[in-house]
Amino acid sequence: MINPQQIETMIKAELPDAQVQVQDLTGGGDHYQVTVVSSQFAGKGLVQQHQLVYGSLRQAMSTEAIHALALKTYTPEVWQSSH
Repeated sequence: MINPQQIETMIKAELPDAQVQVQDLTGGGDHYQVTVVSSQFAGKGLVQQHQLVYGSLRQAMSTEAIHALALKTYTPEVWQSSH
């Protein structure tokens, strides 16, 4: 099992400027929804953005500490205009 703070820490290790919101979808500690806002997503397509995040969580996903991950990624500009 992995907790939301650990997920946030792993993402910020790869994307230091990231704003990260983690929600446990089932309460079981293995199905999460993660929203990441980072300037490092600028100029990258959605798949590339998601690859950056998945890369930061590779260890947890390979051991199935994270079984399912719903991912939303934004640049700061897009995030601000949509919220």
